[in-house]
Amino acid sequence: MSGFDFYIETKEDMINAVETYGIVPLFQNSLKGFSIEEHVDPNAWYSAADDGWKVWEWKGPVIRESGCAYGKFFEKKACFISKEWYLDFANYRRDGYDFDTLYDCGLAYRGDKILYDLISNNAPILSKRLKQIGNYRKDGVKGFDTMINRLQAKGYVLISDFVYMRDKYGMQYGWGVAEYSTPEAFMGEDFTDLVYSCEPEESYQKIFEHIKQLNPNESDEAIKRFLK
Repeated sequence: MSGFDFYIETKEDMINAVETYGIVPLFQNSLKGFSIEEHVDPNAWYSAADDGWKVWEWKGPVIRESGCAYGKFFEKKACFISKEWYLDFANYRRDGYDFDTLYDCGLAYRGDKILYDLISNNAPILSKRLKQIGNYRKDGVKGFDTMINRLQAKGYVLISDFVYMRDKYGMQYGWGVAEYSTPEAFMGEDFTDLVYSCEPEESYQKIFEHIKQLNPNESDEAIKRFLK
């Protein structure tokens, strides 16, 4: 496989892209052409006359049906990563540490530890509920977005679904609410048994070579910046 070439018109197209390419950013990023946004039918990205933001509505089903990870993994932007490639992503970003060991070694912030424990002990948990029990509100604990993004980027937390609220008539409304989980809870033994099965540097090199294959016109330096 070489290059990143697909066109999205349906939910099934998105699922196929994730399963085919393994690492699929949602938005434009520093690697030109390496995103769903740049490969989607305009009417699937947004159509005022036809169901609105279709890609947004497909995110939850894509996660559920493919079992992939979703979150802000690269350049603080959303990305889908297949189960197979997420093992290497988490391994290299964790650098061999489970979260408790990371914290005990003084390599994680206390706020991150509190948030991680809330997610780990309640997974899966909707962001609305998470903010309630952790008091991440206007007059409460600050920095929720920074901490949740950092936990995703380091491979300890992911978004496991998007859930839509329903009115008293059972009708769906509003934006999908993110549901957070740990990879351990979401992927189970498929993740826990294999995530530390090789050296972090080996996982990094595998991902580097994979991204290079998908973006053959990009320089090594550009790919390293993307993976940082």
